[in-house]
Amino acid sequence: MTPAPPGSRAELEVDGVAMVQLLGPQDRLLRTLEQQHPDLAVHVRGNLITLEGEPSQVQAATTLVEELITMVRNGHDLGPTEVTSSARIIAEGAGSPAEVLSQSILTSRGKSIRPKTLGQKSYVDAIDLNTIVFGIGPAGTGKTYLAMAKAVQALQRKEVDRIILTRPAVEAGERLGFLPGTLSDKIDPYLRPLYDALNEMMDPELVPKLLTTGVVEVAPLAYMRGRTLNNSFIVLDEAQNTTPEQMKMFLTRLGFGSKMVVTGDITQVDLPVGASGLQLVTRVLDRMDEIHFARLTSDDVVRHSLVSRIVDAYTKYDAEKQAQQHARDAGGSGEGENRAARRAGASRDRQPQRRDPRPRGW
Repeated sequence: MTPAPPGSRAELEVDGVAMVQLLGPQDRLLRTLEQQHPDLAVHVRGNLITLEGEPSQVQAATTLVEELITMVRNGHDLGPTEVTSSARIIAEGAGSPAEVLSQSILTSRGKSIRPKTLGQKSYVDAIDLNTIVFGIGPAGTGKTYLAMAKAVQALQRKEVDRIILTRPAVEAGERLGFLPGTLSDKIDPYLRPLYDALNEMMDPELVPKLLTTGVVEVAPLAYMRGRTLNNSFIVLDEAQNTTPEQMKMFLTRLGFGSKMVVTGDITQVDLPVGASGLQLVTRVLDRMDEIHFARLTSDDVVRHSLVSRIVDAYTKYDAEKQAQQHARDAGGSGEGENRAARRAGASRDRQPQRRDPRPRGW
């Protein structure tokens, strides 16, 4: 890095291969860098990156680019998520992004599966340190994907003897009875996301053998009743659609040498009636040893950037709706009492006068 003049301009030289990976397809990562520092002028010419602007902005951007270069040289595949996450880690003083985001869980078909945000890193670390972990957050935050990666990792390391993946078969609008085929045909679509993740993380030819021998089991939550699951890595997906009774049943299946990860989004409950078991368990088991609640946010969404904005929009809408409901409840309590008093008075006025049963002139 060559500053000239001090604090307002910085130049970083990058070798050709690293520069191509740093910029990304169609300079996508460069545009993401500019979005993180909108007041900064970023120029790329050959192998030279020039940053110009306010001293603090230049310093922050220089640190970010240096961290991204280190990640590229360490074999880290960069995307827009890594750029935004790295910028957030630097801004929060949470350490070096190249170190925080370097933990590789699995390598499958030449692709490394690793946490991409600070929240995901904390979630993965919690799985290592606790017996039961609840991953709670919106869609796209990698709750289930990372949990399954940790399950496959534990099986490959022989830390467990089997993997059990389960989710409640709760309809999101459609009814099971109207779907064609046998009971298995009706239930399999609900478990398809788990099968897809397995095939992505393991050899597709090996997965059927593991399923046949019972080393890997994918089953509806109802099939867990009455079992004790020893030496297993158990993942419960879509836990927001469990009832409190089902959640209690599932958690009490825990056996010796086992680990559980429960994932769900409490803003997407499909239960027709009653409370969500995931919502209740956060109050019942809070602050219990060996149980951790990892709460992911829209900052941890690793899908299309639009997904993060959709999540934020719905969160804002729900908050406003809840505030309006509280206002109506607070304002309506006194009004309700007044209406009740008026109804009681009107009722007394409408009551017929009692006639004296004695004869006139008595």
